[in-house]
Amino acid sequence: MVFTINAWVVSVSVVARKLRLEYEGAIYHVMSRGDRREAIFRDDADRESFLETLAQACEKTGWRAHAWCLMGNHFQPL
Repeated sequence: MVFTINAWVVSVSVVARKLRLEYEGAIYHVMSRGDRREAIFRDDADRESFLETLAQACEKTGWRAHAWCLMGNHFQPL
């Protein structure tokens, strides 16, 4: 892709990652960390909101969250 920004030409390479293999009935460990390991939750209200959103995602997709860990700068649902 090529973008023009204020007369500057910027070339960006886009490389898609390989699709993850999914197995019926498998359990997946997921982790997401804040940019530069910065905090992703401001307070307990943010953590509660995240867990509510996780519950909604599980309900919509049929996922089951067996366990989770919410740290200041990352989360890890299982």
